[in-house]
Amino acid sequence: MYAERVSRLQGAVVWTNTPDAHGAGRVLPDGCMDLLWNDGRLLVAGPDTRAYVTEGERSSWAGVRFFPGTAPGFLGVPAHELRDLRVDLADLWPVSEVRRLCGRIEAADDPVSALEDVAVECAVGAEPPDPVLRGVVAALDSGRPVAATADELGLGARQLHRRCLTAFGYGPKTLARILRLQRALVLVRGGIGFADTAVRAGFADQAHLARDVKELAGLPLGELLGRRGG
Repeated sequence: MYAERVSRLQGAVVWTNTPDAHGAGRVLPDGCMDLLWNDGRLLVAGPDTRAYVTEGERSSWAGVRFFPGTAPGFLGVPAHELRDLRVDLADLWPVSEVRRLCGRIEAADDPVSALEDVAVECAVGAEPPDPVLRGVVAALDSGRPVAATADELGLGARQLHRRCLTAFGYGPKTLARILRLQRALVLVRGGIGFADTAVRAGFADQAHLARDVKELAGLPLGELLGRRGG
């Protein structure tokens, strides 16, 4: 069972999940990175370019999902180094510090809130997120072309690509595809038909939507939603 709430950390979400015993779970690309808590371990989920399948992971998980582009500043590692990976926080930070944080979370009456406290403290000690990155996310999420986004933000194409690799883990075209996928999922889960969703989310047509969903999510759209047809 999955549940989430808004975090005290701006733009972040706190979530918990106990995977269903019946079949695999599927985490879809969303442009974000997460700080995870599972079985006494702190881990980091890097930015995904494809669905992450959680088959066989029956224990409970908790996480803080950072707003796109902010986690590298909190964690001190470029996003592209963690692309499509799940790694121990101890691989990124001093082992003694991670051990201390794990003990603190385990001893807490509410480990999920304690995990959120750790994330908030990471943000307090880090440089403020680059406001240009929020502009990139806002522009691409509104359906603006990559070239127009670069021009509006006063960045060259190569400069935008480099900054996106560091912040998001991939270039702006991939980020735009992932954000478009998420827009489409919101629409279809709200009851909008597949053809109308394709138009509203910024796809060329329904076939384009179907191809992107299959490539990024690993399943046809109807199967992903547990239903047939449009």
